[in-house]
Amino acid sequence: MDESGIRKRKESQNGSTDLTKDNKEVVKAVALQKDVGLLSGICLIVGTMIGSGIFISPKSVLLYSGAVGPCLLIWTACGVLSTLGALCYAELGTMITKSGGEYPYFMEAFGSIVAYLYSWTTIMVLKPSSFAIITLSFAEYASTPFYPGCSPPLIVTKCLAAAAILIITSINCLSVKLASYVQNFFTAAKLVIILVIVGAGIVLLAQGKTENFSNAFDGTATSFGAIGLAFYNGLWAYDGWNQLNFITEELKNPFRDLPLAIVIGIPLVTVCYVLVNVAYFTVMTTTELLLSPAVAVTFGDRVLYPASWIVPLFVVFSTFGSANGSCFTAGRLVYVSGREGHMVKILSYINVKRYTPAPALIFNGVLAIFYIIPADINTLINYFSFAQWFFYGLAALALIVMRFTRKDLDRPVKIPVVLAGIMVLVSCYLVLAPIIDKPELEYLYCTIFIFSGLILYYPFVYRKVNWGRKIMRPITMHLQLLMDVAPPEKTE
Repeated sequence: MDESGIRKRKESQNGSTDLTKDNKEVVKAVALQKDVGLLSGICLIVGTMIGSGIFISPKSVLLYSGAVGPCLLIWTACGVLSTLGALCYAELGTMITKSGGEYPYFMEAFGSIVAYLYSWTTIMVLKPSSFAIITLSFAEYASTPFYPGCSPPLIVTKCLAAAAILIITSINCLSVKLASYVQNFFTAAKLVIILVIVGAGIVLLAQGKTENFSNAFDGTATSFGAIGLAFYNGLWAYDGWNQLNFITEELKNPFRDLPLAIVIGIPLVTVCYVLVNVAYFTVMTTTELLLSPAVAVTFGDRVLYPASWIVPLFVVFSTFGSANGSCFTAGRLVYVSGREGHMVKILSYINVKRYTPAPALIFNGVLAIFYIIPADINTLINYFSFAQWFFYGLAALALIVMRFTRKDLDRPVKIPVVLAGIMVLVSCYLVLAPIIDKPELEYLYCTIFIFSGLILYYPFVYRKVNWGRKIMRPITMHLQLLMDVAPPEKTE
């Protein structure tokens, strides 16, 4: 019904001609709202980056780097690299103010096929597997106190992880503001425990606990692939620096908030990570750290006893908050992909009462539960990093390409193009180094899966076969009624 029709109906029912509010409500019912401010943006970046990585990855980074010195250097370098990448994304996000992370940038720079392959891989594997990894870490820490002296049964861990996925998905389906409040609370909680660990480390350093820092470079790894794997595990702990680009359309002021949140959030995380690792090495030798089942918990037992229980509690908070951030942003990519016709249309629908992309969030949650079943965290991390850094490099390349092909676009943030070039080269190294050093079939499977999306792209996206639409039409209608959702309405 057009605006004049709405006016006549309102006048006949209520005798009122004040339509401004009612018309806004019609728009609001079918569009995501700009509810995310600067503080929530910073909390999304910091809260998603600081998950279980800083409490688990120190072992992996130390294992591949070989010594304390290179381990700390790699943690610092990972922070610098994440900042470079995020600066590239600040230019892209303020130039193309669409949600969906790299998806709209690939669409603009390389066309529909590349954007589709990205959405196919990220929606089907990368985002739900990341969600699964974080919730499994949450489940391990949450269940460990109930099984003193032994590891929790695998079935308990998996069930708890599945329950966490259901709770987090429900929170995000209920309200964007509720999800933001949850994110802000758990971000504050994880910063508290990091301050406790760092503060304890500073006190120990002042007391002269520096023996683990002598001969810090003895035993440094020299293998091309080993250093690449050390970066993989370190960068997995930093992953999340691009999360704000997934919700650009929901930022109150993307031109101000996006770059500011990046400049504040990522250096904060880098400082926290390096200082936390320094604190670990004040009480643990390299051998002890590698043998520790949970580095942060071991640190707490040695330094904070009898209040050591606060460490696993706050690690649980940390992983839960990180999982919430991952779910929040993953739903937006699914939503945008469905809106552009690269996924089924029902995934782009919005709940008309709560204004959340409920179908997209539920789809991501269901896939994450499936990824819990194998539960091999290390394999998932390597698989995730290999494909993810390929797309990070491609996004930096998109920035360079659009400097020449889309000179007409306004760029409120413009970085030196050499930074994007560095990002492309580093991404190539991180993708190729482990493959050259130690070829494994999982890399081939990853590549095959990425390009297998073309099997679905040709008939359903490019050709738009009629029989596919006939099958989906009744399914879409029933799901729309079941979930109380409607297609998004175009708004300025």
